[in-house]
Amino acid sequence: MSELTIGGLADEAGVNVETIRYYQRRGLMPEPDKPAHGYRRYDATTVKRVRFIKRAQALGFTLEEIGGLLQLDEAHACAETRELASHKLAAIETKLADLAAMRKALTTLLCQCDAGAMKGNCPIIHALGAD
Repeated sequence: MSELTIGGLADEAGVNVETIRYYQRRGLMPEPDKPAHGYRRYDATTVKRVRFIKRAQALGFTLEEIGGLLQLDEAHACAETRELASHKLAAIETKLADLAAMRKALTTLLCQCDAGAMKGNCPIIHALGAD
């Protein structure tokens, strides 16, 4: 793969051109110099960087956290990277517990609706309005 325009980079990385520009504005990717007559050119390492960012997002990392991961990668700081991933996993576990509690509460309310537990009153509306 030779040098790419921003459109070619976006195609190779599977993102939109505006995504590339946004990552550049956020400081996640450098913006190459624009030649006097022509287009900016991106090399294969830039495609890898965009894919890294997208994979990290798929794992739940924020763009700010991804910026930190990129810095850790450049510093070859595996222990710090592991620590960041461990914190992310703990946050995901907390979210899963919260979602499980929400699921249980909604399931209970739906069962009350199905059973007609509150004749004439909606148990969901009642629960949401309770003090």
